[in-house]
Amino acid sequence: MRRRRTSGECSGDKRISSQRDVGVVKTPRATRGMVTTPHHLASQSGLAQLRAGRSAIAAVVAAAATLAVVYPHMSGLGGDGFWLISEPGREPFGIQAAGRSGQAVDTDLYKRRGLSSIPIRGPLAANTVAGAVDGWRRALEVSERWGERTDLEPLLEDAIFHAENGAFVTRSQEALTREGYDELIDAPGFASAFLTSGQCPKEGEKIKYPALGETFRRLARNGLADFYQGGLAADIAADLATVGSPVTADDLADHSGAACDLPSIDLPGVRVFNHPPPTQGLASLVILALMQRQKIPQADGFAHIHAAVEATKLAFADRNRIGDPERMQIEPATLLDRVYLDSLATRIDARKAQPWEANPAKGDTVWLAAIDGEGRAVSYIQSIYYDFGSGVVLPQTGILWQNRGIAFRLDEAGPRALGPRRLPFHTLNPAFAQFEDGRRMVYGTMGGDGQPQTLAAIFSRYAMFGQGLQEAVSGPRWLLGRRWADEGASLKLEDGFSPQVVAELRAAGHDVELIESYSDLMGHAGAIVLHADGLLEGAADPRSDGAVAAW
Repeated sequence: MRRRRTSGECSGDKRISSQRDVGVVKTPRATRGMVTTPHHLASQSGLAQLRAGRSAIAAVVAAAATLAVVYPHMSGLGGDGFWLISEPGREPFGIQAAGRSGQAVDTDLYKRRGLSSIPIRGPLAANTVAGAVDGWRRALEVSERWGERTDLEPLLEDAIFHAENGAFVTRSQEALTREGYDELIDAPGFASAFLTSGQCPKEGEKIKYPALGETFRRLARNGLADFYQGGLAADIAADLATVGSPVTADDLADHSGAACDLPSIDLPGVRVFNHPPPTQGLASLVILALMQRQKIPQADGFAHIHAAVEATKLAFADRNRIGDPERMQIEPATLLDRVYLDSLATRIDARKAQPWEANPAKGDTVWLAAIDGEGRAVSYIQSIYYDFGSGVVLPQTGILWQNRGIAFRLDEAGPRALGPRRLPFHTLNPAFAQFEDGRRMVYGTMGGDGQPQTLAAIFSRYAMFGQGLQEAVSGPRWLLGRRWADEGASLKLEDGFSPQVVAELRAAGHDVELIESYSDLMGHAGAIVLHADGLLEGAADPRSDGAVAAW
């Protein structure tokens, strides 16, 4: 039996995973709210806003700003974002904060340079506008309608402090700097921003980002719109021209994100929401719908993993038809049609793996969430796509620019074809679930192709099989796909599944590859659940540097 705590009280429960600490917090709504992020300092930034009585949106903006500094290889001002916002008693909605390709970005831009594909690093990879900051602005306009006064200085205060005084290099930043060194070293501005004395930094070293700190100060003084149409925009455009990016001042000024309706599916006792195209949110929903149509007796057994993997194959086949919504050949709603899903489900053999050709989508991202004292919930994901994005750091402003535009294809028709003013395909897809018993759940993860698969693991463990929230996040994961440089498309399993399950998967025809526990390859996930009685429950991923924080 759970005891409701008095106002201001929260548990000191600190559960320990087999290898890493994971903070678990349960607290009633009266204690103002909860935030979870993949870096503990960002969680503290969000917590500070909740302690000051501000909304979940304010908490997420503050945390996202801090992540741009303390987790710079995963997120930043030069990236995109997608918001999922829920108010009690109202239909949740989204904010699409994705940037389009520049007016001068077309196939000839690359063919003139003898290129048959878009380079994954460097100035020509920095070919789309960064939409994240506009997404912060739009989200804060929502909180203003809630009666909250927008004051940017306290929201950006921690980001400024860490940029000017130095942020400690995390384990993943060190590892990804080493892994991508050969690709990144020639990107303009990368070495001066992220190397120390020309060498890859080590975990625990401190790096200062003074130009980025000043950019945050300018945003605090002049407003977030300054990124697109003010003095800061002029400096950003000048920087982009200096490094050789095709994105211009006009492209920045023309940028506009948008609110959006959310696709959803109904499962027994729960309705699940995600984001529409250009994201892969539909794929995440299809996987859950197909899993629900299978006979799965228990979590983490053969039937569970096999059903999820086979559902992923079918969902990803349709995912390849998703891209810029204005150029899609299908109506997104058709992929969630009951008759269509029933038909897809019949193609899953309960004992045999079907063949599958990998078309991998890489991605390093941050997912974060907050629920405030009014029960308003935010599930938010922000990304520069690859770790360190394009690798290009703008000289005056210190902004690391994304490479999301490499999702476009040259010499192809359809929704992913390159052209001016087009939206690229996004792996980003924050999730939300509304249970019939009154629970409301925000959850998400980073991880490219792994995002829908990790979302399926967390949701099915928690909602279908009754695992605890932290257990659902911490438990061993699977990933169908290949590492970017690998030849094969194996089914990767973290250490922790039973030998019998591994043997059954191999016997069914899955090409199983065993990997270490708590692998970064499996993404950095998290979740918060608001129960009907006001209890808040949060989980952070032991694979990340994150934490749950509550007030």
